[in-house]
Amino acid sequence: MATIQLTTSSISTRNLSSFKGFQPSPFQLPSINHLRIDTLTQRPLPRLVVKAATVSALKYTSIKPLGDRVLVKIKEAEEKSEGGILLPTTAQTKPQGGEVVAVGEGKSVGNSKVEISVKTGAQVVYSKYTGTEVEFNGSKHLILKDEDIIGILETDEVKDLKPLNDRVLIQVAQAEEKTTGGLFLTEASKDKPSIGTVIAVGPGLVDEEGNKTPLAITAGNTVLYSKYAGNDFKGKDGFEYITLKASDIIAILS
Repeated sequence: MATIQLTTSSISTRNLSSFKGFQPSPFQLPSINHLRIDTLTQRPLPRLVVKAATVSALKYTSIKPLGDRVLVKIKEAEEKSEGGILLPTTAQTKPQGGEVVAVGEGKSVGNSKVEISVKTGAQVVYSKYTGTEVEFNGSKHLILKDEDIIGILETDEVKDLKPLNDRVLIQVAQAEEKTTGGLFLTEASKDKPSIGTVIAVGPGLVDEEGNKTPLAITAGNTVLYSKYAGNDFKGKDGFEYITLKASDIIAILS
């Protein structure tokens, strides 16, 4: 039977230095003159292999919207107020506009194929809290449905908006500044008006035959609309505007 004798002087840390990151350190064994280990079999240490993993972000060269979806490059949020004061991130208004960079092939309505109502390059305004935001080519983009695009706006004036589909642009009637008793109202206590003047209307929706159905509302109409519908905008001319679907208009007033 093979017998191996080890003493404290025969233990070496020579091989430990071959492992990067390990440094031999002094240690003491208990006071033992001789240590007998019977039938000790010498086995080679297993080889330690470390493979470095490289993590790289996925790169896309293009995004192609499908169906009636549109890819819009989001307009950067305003970083300053009109008075030139820098705005913190929390105070910056979430943009509702951008440039169309790609469109889908359209959708089927009945037996007809309806094309997307906007073309690439168009400057559009869309509904709040809609679509899916993606990062592409170093910029934020939004993939949304054609029906979520409110209209085309080529200038900075809200009144120049060209509504799409069944959307309507309305200039909101000014709220009452005083009570019937003559007291001035604060902004918080003013009732939000639900009456306004139609500025522009969309071409209408497409029926199953592929024809546009004109809206029953025309520019110049004074209308009553649902109180909490649509998207509000503040024009540079000082007026309040709202865009909503024709179905949200309750009545024409005269």
